[in-house]
Amino acid sequence: MSKIPILQPRLFEEIDTQSISIKDAARQVGVSTATIRNWIKTGYLIKTYKGHIEHISFQRFIDNVAGSQKLNSRANKSQKDSHNHDQLLAKIMNRLSNAGSSPESIANEYEETLSDSYRNKEGIYYTPGDIVDDLLSVDDRDLTSKTFCDPCCGSGNFIMRAVELGFQPENIYGFDIDPVAVALTKKRIFEKTGYISDTILEIDFLEYISRNPGLFFDYIFTNPPWGKKLLKKAKDTYAAAFKAGKSTDTSSLFFFAALSCLKENGILGFLLPEAFFNISTFENARVKSLNLCIKRLIDYGKSFRGLMTKAQAIVLCNTPPAVKDHQIQCKIKNGSFKRSASSFLCNPKSILNFHCKKEEAEVINHIFSIPHTTLTGKAKWGLGIVTGNNKKFCKNKAAKNHMPVYKGSDIKINGLEPPTCFIPNDLSLYQQVAPATLFEAPQKLIYKFISSKLCFFLDSEQHYILNSANMLIPADDFPISCGQLCELLNSNIMNWLFKNIFNTRKVLRGDIESLPIHIDYFDAYEYFTEETFLDFLNIEAQKTGTYGIKR
Repeated sequence: MSKIPILQPRLFEEIDTQSISIKDAARQVGVSTATIRNWIKTGYLIKTYKGHIEHISFQRFIDNVAGSQKLNSRANKSQKDSHNHDQLLAKIMNRLSNAGSSPESIANEYEETLSDSYRNKEGIYYTPGDIVDDLLSVDDRDLTSKTFCDPCCGSGNFIMRAVELGFQPENIYGFDIDPVAVALTKKRIFEKTGYISDTILEIDFLEYISRNPGLFFDYIFTNPPWGKKLLKKAKDTYAAAFKAGKSTDTSSLFFFAALSCLKENGILGFLLPEAFFNISTFENARVKSLNLCIKRLIDYGKSFRGLMTKAQAIVLCNTPPAVKDHQIQCKIKNGSFKRSASSFLCNPKSILNFHCKKEEAEVINHIFSIPHTTLTGKAKWGLGIVTGNNKKFCKNKAAKNHMPVYKGSDIKINGLEPPTCFIPNDLSLYQQVAPATLFEAPQKLIYKFISSKLCFFLDSEQHYILNSANMLIPADDFPISCGQLCELLNSNIMNWLFKNIFNTRKVLRGDIESLPIHIDYFDAYEYFTEETFLDFLNIEAQKTGTYGIKR
């Protein structure tokens, strides 16, 4: 297998001394291009033409503003949370060349030395041994002739587990773009088996498989990069090559790429971020999974240092399910149980809400089986004001030419807390402002955005909100009133439904639009009550805090 050449950037470009590209400006000060654009919108920087800013305004900002505001502290933090990767590579490679060095201890040293900023940039989170052992467990008793692949092998944890299970080293393949990771994996294989592997490759798996179709494996297990930054053009190219649809996060692209080279009846196991299982970005990947035979869904909790998201896993067989209701083993913190594959099919966006037990899934499917509408295409939506610099604009007391704005934390089910934030009433100052007609509508619903619960407030006083809150206005012909909708969305049963389907810490528009709105209930009851609504749905609250279908 020859190494595929990587396209190099152009060495020379036309020089413009009056302007600097947004990308170069971001690189110089260690921030994202989005931050540079925010500074343009807030007036700190002057845009010259597409993708560029005035060089003198950039220099003036660095000299006069950055030191007194947050830029320097951000840069200092970035420097502290960094490492010289070339020096680290040289050091580790030198250690590996010493005959007496233990590859396991070197691997641990290498992983511990990587800075959080580097991990985040590259999407690198090495898999703990206990997760590797649990995830890579197979029923096949004769693995001597079977092929195994880890598309993102890192220092070789999954590969060494494969050796331990009985895969022969000559049948084991690994890919990684990190030369240290590849060298570590090769050395570990050699010290364990005496075999010098030529199938552990320093190459990008996505690139290799896209250019070399026809290579297939019996087993593919990996922990792919989570959220690694790729150019949009590259994402779209890989998504088209591997038929990933709109699922273009790097972890999803690796998922589809792996499926493209998995043998029929082959087994795939992926450790993935929680978002893979419940966020719309990954819907195409979930649909693909549900058309195959999912064997296990596993929640490993918050397993990685400095990462708030949970690590979860899917194990599937590359064949359509033998029966529609085949059973999937679901493992969560509090135990293990089985769910039928069909119990996921009625979920919005094919969400794999495997934290719900069988009985809860039955209630969800029952609620969705009752005729209902949704807010999809039937409401106007707006984001709260994005100032671009809260420290500059927000005051905690009323002042001349300032107006009160409400934060998400001010919104309560029974009312609004008194405002504690006041901003200049000149809306042109801010980075992003929804149309004033939305804020000043006779009635609108405002709601917390960063929250694991639904919390809506019926606003009839034309309040303005910051972007920790959002707003919606039902269409004029929506069959229930704004007040009725507010009561419904705040109800215990809708909160239960929201949690048990989406299980997120953000109240996203797409999720609200997916919730069932049972308008027939309001034909019978003008005013909402929890008791009558449960009767309408033919379900009942249980002492355990969940719900059950009345029998």
